[in-house]
Amino acid sequence: MRVTRIEALAGATALLLASVSFAAAQNCKPAVADSDLVKPGTLVMSTNPTLPPLQFVDRSGELKGMRVELGLEVAKRLCLKPEYVRIEFSAMIPGLQAGRWDVINTGIFFTAERAKMMQMIPYEKQAISISVPTGKKASLTKVADLNGKTVGVEIGGFEESRTKALDADLKAKGGAGMTIRTFDNFALAYQALRAGQVDAVVSIDGVAKEYSDRGDFDRAISGLFPTPVALAMKSKPLANAILKVLNDMKADGSYKALFDKYGVVATDEALKVEGPN
Repeated sequence: MRVTRIEALAGATALLLASVSFAAAQNCKPAVADSDLVKPGTLVMSTNPTLPPLQFVDRSGELKGMRVELGLEVAKRLCLKPEYVRIEFSAMIPGLQAGRWDVINTGIFFTAERAKMMQMIPYEKQAISISVPTGKKASLTKVADLNGKTVGVEIGGFEESRTKALDADLKAKGGAGMTIRTFDNFALAYQALRAGQVDAVVSIDGVAKEYSDRGDFDRAISGLFPTPVALAMKSKPLANAILKVLNDMKADGSYKALFDKYGVVATDEALKVEGPN
């Protein structure tokens, strides 16, 4: 069942971040040619800010989170103006291909299939968790306990495809499987969990942990399908420029400091661009 998108996320809403970091970068020369950017002198990044603490909107309406800070730092070091577009995940890959933004900065899961369509830099470790209402953790201790449950998940992403794979596996083993309800974003999925409209929500480890730490929901199962997440770009020159920035950040310690600040685990692999030639 598809849940109607909320007005706040209907279509792309551009947010120009006139930050101090950009002001400091105005005196340097952009490291990327305008021909490799959607807007001259600007790094346009898409994000779905429904994933605390990685990307979210605070009470004052400002974008916050680890990935938001990472994007701002990348733009600063490229001597480009940062601009974020808030958009649901399902529109991100088509929007990148259509030239609506330069970077998908939402922790998109890396797959070989996606790397055939765009330039990707895997940089972060993530896996999938299953959240349940507070006090219901004992009812879901293993994947088989999902049989007969109604499960919510964001539409169009790795999480949805893995949820469908879990459902198929449960049915192949003679189980009832799940009733899967798709939502336009994770915030809506968790609202449905709070309202009792679904029994569980499938999201990423970092988000499920944040909600668990807050006491909002219990994280019943974690660590499923560990897969790197990435930044994604259409332009290879831009991807190579961003790769250099990330490696520079690793060398000066700011990369590790940012990840440690949010409790995010960086990939063990050397950073590299993977995509079509």
